[in-house]
Amino acid sequence: MFNRHTLMMDRLKKVLMGDQMAVEPDSVSHWAQLQGLSYDSSKDRRNFSLAGVIAGKPWKMECGPPTRDFIKSKELLGRASLYIPDNVSVLLMNRSLKETLERRAYSLYTDTLQTTVDQNLPLEMRWLAMYEEAGWDGPPKAFWTRYAVVANQSAHASLWLTPDFVDLLMSWPEPGPDSEVPFAMMLKRGKAYLRMQYTPADLPTLEHAAVLFTTACDSAVAELSADIML
Repeated sequence: MFNRHTLMMDRLKKVLMGDQMAVEPDSVSHWAQLQGLSYDSSKDRRNFSLAGVIAGKPWKMECGPPTRDFIKSKELLGRASLYIPDNVSVLLMNRSLKETLERRAYSLYTDTLQTTVDQNLPLEMRWLAMYEEAGWDGPPKAFWTRYAVVANQSAHASLWLTPDFVDLLMSWPEPGPDSEVPFAMMLKRGKAYLRMQYTPADLPTLEHAAVLFTTACDSAVAELSADIML
């Protein structure tokens, strides 16, 4: 699985000829064609979507206006219906985003004297209030410095985050995105989601985000399918 994704990245480097360039619609379209992905863009070509199949399941990634106020500029939003058990609830996010949302939630709760989780809050904030942070042996210390994981069951998170998945999370192409760029992935009700600020808005970042998301989907289906969890 990892070798196939590495090959995708190698082909991309040939398309770019080693340049770290700002993303252009024609470059994205050409790259998507090389990967066998469908590509669609808005009339002004500033927003676009990619679609493909992973583990026999369709997935889609869109680039467009942010759907969360903690994301500035463009957002990459990935979705896939994986049909894994509905009771798997895992949220992975960079630690700086977790700390930002926790500070916001604390301020909100203390200012309004709320004692329950407000259903109007973003799902990420509600899950941080509902679930404990998970941790286990395996991922390097640098991973836990950069990322945080919360889950209804820690065992689900540890199965999902395979070594290949962790390696990809720690190997974003230079010059970024760095550890401060808002980033989150989620397993919820049988579906997988990716939500991140598209910074830097270049093709290597898009390529890595697509590989990362499809790896996350692969891992969820392989490690968290209903048959395995019986």
